[in-house]
Amino acid sequence: MESEMKCNMSKMWSSEMPRGLDLEISHHPLTMRHVVNLIIATERLKASISESVLSTEFRDENLLNIMLDSIVEEHFVCECHTAPPVQFSRTDEHQCSVTDVLKRSLVVVNNSMELHAVMLQGGSENRKVHLNMSTYVHPSPSTEALPVALGIKDTNFYLSCHKEGDKPTLHLEVVEDKSSLLGISVESEMVRFLFYKRDSGLNLSTLMSARFPEWYISTAALDNKPVEMCLESADRHRTFNIQC
Repeated sequence: MESEMKCNMSKMWSSEMPRGLDLEISHHPLTMRHVVNLIIATERLKASISESVLSTEFRDENLLNIMLDSIVEEHFVCECHTAPPVQFSRTDEHQCSVTDVLKRSLVVVNNSMELHAVMLQGGSENRKVHLNMSTYVHPSPSTEALPVALGIKDTNFYLSCHKEGDKPTLHLEVVEDKSSLLGISVESEMVRFLFYKRDSGLNLSTLMSARFPEWYISTAALDNKPVEMCLESADRHRTFNIQC
């Protein structure tokens, strides 16, 4: 069978090949790509008749070079895409009134730039701070808490949480360019402005730092004391009545 195939193939190509040159297939191609390579190689070989082929100096090395030049190479191109940064994206903003569980309002102490929880008397309601609460889409949709940023109405002051010494502390911080809060990368320093709002009842919520988990905005048991960050175990009030 093999001898018959060699004979047939020799007859098939002998009329097309240069004088003194013959082509013999020693084995069957294993894949369709090999078949295509073989057909293209032989077609190029037929078209490459030159003086060097007809010359008596044509050697096996010349044939090998022709065959190698005719091989079809397969290239794989991999497209690389840069993943978009993972970030919190702002969706909305609401004006809110905030009091703690003792119904104390938040006021700004100008000399110290602190928020205090104060039981306001009649005629002093104008001291009460109203917050602009910006809401965000969390990078992990399964998270139950809502990321928010808390700004004081009609100012550039925002609540932020970062470390002073060995523990997280609450600050009023100026944000000159509010557009910088439209999208906040999870790895950026701007995460200090984000808090996780978790509802525990009708209009009742806790506010945990996004940068320092387990640290909450809280008020003291005594009146007119600073609003600070605390751990869940601390003897402070961590629940707020937030009405937007």
